[in-house]
Amino acid sequence: MNAREEILRRIERAAPARPAAEVAASYDRIDRGYLRRHHDDAILDLFAERVADYRATVLRVAASEVASAVAERLATRPGAYGVPSGLPEEWTSATGAALVRDPSAASLDGLAGAVTGCAAAVAETGTIVLDHGAGQGPRALSLVPDYHLIVVLAAQVAADVPEALERLDPRRPLTFVSGPSATSDIELSRVEGVHGPRTLEVVVVQ
Repeated sequence: MNAREEILRRIERAAPARPAAEVAASYDRIDRGYLRRHHDDAILDLFAERVADYRATVLRVAASEVASAVAERLATRPGAYGVPSGLPEEWTSATGAALVRDPSAASLDGLAGAVTGCAAAVAETGTIVLDHGAGQGPRALSLVPDYHLIVVLAAQVAADVPEALERLDPRRPLTFVSGPSATSDIELSRVEGVHGPRTLEVVVVQ
């Protein structure tokens, strides 16, 4: 038995499994009387405002303008871009940049950036959620390159966190993105790009 198996064995022994019906009944007893939605109008306006507050660049475009918007942004940074399988090809059809489909983990650090879609977004917090399904790629693609361009569809934007969580599968590897990577751990000085992309740009398709 290796160390991992021993740890799991001890956890199982200390916390024996409860019947599924008992677990479900416990969840049903939780009071969920909180306000589920703080906004009903201008959801996209709020989302764009909150994303911009995090020092991310926001472009609001029509569906017919996605390709030109993506091409315009990629043209400002020379180099190759990682693109996951499942990303609609029409989104990158106008760009002259080199695209690397499903780049290997070893090649990520050499990319100029990554272009992905998302699973959901939250207007109240300006957060974008990736579940790393089709069109989003593995988590490393959204963390290693210094630049990340995310395309967010209007239908993917929820007013608040509870509504967004209902759209997500908790079994998926979820990544919550609220602006470029930043930390102020040392002397409260803001440093960007420590834990992920230094630059985040968001194309909101309305």
